[in-house]
Amino acid sequence: MTRPSFFAELKRRNMYRAAAIYAASAWLLVQVAGQVLPTFHGPEWVLRWIMIAAAIGFPFWIAFAWFYEITPEGIKRESEIEPHESITAHTGKRMDRWIIAILAVAVVLLLTDRFLLRHEPASDVASGSTAAAIPEIEADPSIAVLPLVNMSDDKANEFFSDGISEELLNLLAKVPKLRVIARTSSFSFKGKDVSIPEIARELRVASVLEGSVRKSAEKVRITVQLIRAKDGSHLWSETYDRTIDDIFKVQDEIAAVVVQQLQIKLLGAAPTVKPVDPRVYSLVLQAQALLDRQDAAARTQAIEAYKKALAIAPGEARPWAGLSRAYLNQVIFGERAATEGAPAIKEAANKALAIEPDNVQALASLGRVAAEIDFDMPEAARYYQRALRIEPGSLTIANAAGLLLANVGRLDEGLALLEYRVAHDPASPTAYNNLGGVQYVARHWDAAIDSLRTAIRLSPAFPSAHYQVGVLLLQGRHDASGALSECEAEQQDASRSTCMALALHELGRASEADAALDALIARHGKEQPTNVASVYAYRGRTDTAFEWLEQAAASNDSQLSVVLTDPLFDSLHDDPRWLPFLRKIGYAPEQLEKIEFKVTLPQ
Repeated sequence: MTRPSFFAELKRRNMYRAAAIYAASAWLLVQVAGQVLPTFHGPEWVLRWIMIAAAIGFPFWIAFAWFYEITPEGIKRESEIEPHESITAHTGKRMDRWIIAILAVAVVLLLTDRFLLRHEPASDVASGSTAAAIPEIEADPSIAVLPLVNMSDDKANEFFSDGISEELLNLLAKVPKLRVIARTSSFSFKGKDVSIPEIARELRVASVLEGSVRKSAEKVRITVQLIRAKDGSHLWSETYDRTIDDIFKVQDEIAAVVVQQLQIKLLGAAPTVKPVDPRVYSLVLQAQALLDRQDAAARTQAIEAYKKALAIAPGEARPWAGLSRAYLNQVIFGERAATEGAPAIKEAANKALAIEPDNVQALASLGRVAAEIDFDMPEAARYYQRALRIEPGSLTIANAAGLLLANVGRLDEGLALLEYRVAHDPASPTAYNNLGGVQYVARHWDAAIDSLRTAIRLSPAFPSAHYQVGVLLLQGRHDASGALSECEAEQQDASRSTCMALALHELGRASEADAALDALIARHGKEQPTNVASVYAYRGRTDTAFEWLEQAAASNDSQLSVVLTDPLFDSLHDDPRWLPFLRKIGYAPEQLEKIEFKVTLPQ
């Protein structure tokens, strides 16, 4: 058979159109899969196998198209087609219509993707997107320290391997010009089968430090690898066999090598770990891990661990600072009265500072007490300013200072600090919750709802997040029904009762709203009178609202710190009692003008 007649036969059998249909269909399938799979967190290998299967299937499709012909009457074999029949006449137009239809769908898909779907989410981690590019080390020196795997025979040593990981992370965070992802985000991948490129893409980092820890009595083996996220190549790896006494030197060595490998030029000496008495180091790490669990029972256990450490080594600053943090969290979560907790927090923090004057955790605790219990904003600002001079990039201080600035009405500055924290802790529900709270008082309604919904996606049971969304729907969108649904989803009892009392009132369901308010007063009125005041203020019950605000001031209710900017109290602003009350708690304009606080965060 001559070449021309062969090509003529291909044309007669519609092979060109068949190949075009297959190529267009395969391409369309790959495009759809490429958009749908990330939405449902589908693994990357699925898309690869779709492409492989499409390539393998092509010759089979061509063979099928050669021997069979689809007609309105059914499928014809080659032998059933008369030589004089024009296959093109039977199917050419039908195939052309198929090709046009497939290409039309493809064009619509591309236009939708280009103009409707390509928006920037609040966070790649929150949205589930894996489309963010992995940065280059040279352009963006950045790192995520993954939790080192516990290889010890005793699984109870998990806290030790986690503690070493956090120590390394905190040490690297002190390196200027190195962007380090915070613990909450780095540890969010613990126990998950996620590749290094996926982690780097979600956290937007150029490098990842991973490894393992094996502890046996006083001996420790630490294995670490520094990985370039772009291609998964190992920049450096090392194994250290040391004793507990040498654990701090190992951390210093690891940090120094990371800085060297990432080619960061230090203007001064590299930061180093401050050693802790080896006799209590394990207890300190254990208490730290317990506090990170964020529940009441764990906080009680952490306090016991810190006290055991102090019984052995009372001259150690870190157990005292940790104890101040544990007491502060008990007050914040209503497990300890502020009037009882504040003296204990101050005592522990001041003992830490007497031993170690630059202990940032102790300064943070004292700042929170000054701002949220003593309502002494100038004093709080002094503590935060001092802490930022010691550790300019501290996320703990950035978060606390951001809330302080927002509470005293410096909303733009507060938002900048909380956005900085989100950028360095993109998988933290707390970071998004706090950002959403400040966006709420700034009246950025939609942005606040987005941030809070992100917090909920990251942690569905995050306390008070549903309450805040409910209040936002009431205030910003006047959606009482939607607000009620959020209230019903809230799991923290005080927040749920407050939310229900607000939403049901707005819906006109007076008896149910009053029942929710009565429940709030009965169960939480003593510890959280500010919440009760907010309900009465929203209802326009001005006299009763001021009565409850006076109770809040008398009991040093920490939630009173938001009273100046919270829209729920807007109805009180024109009342002649408002300014005197603000002056009583240190929030009057002339008092706030005395706050000297300027924050310049690292770039």
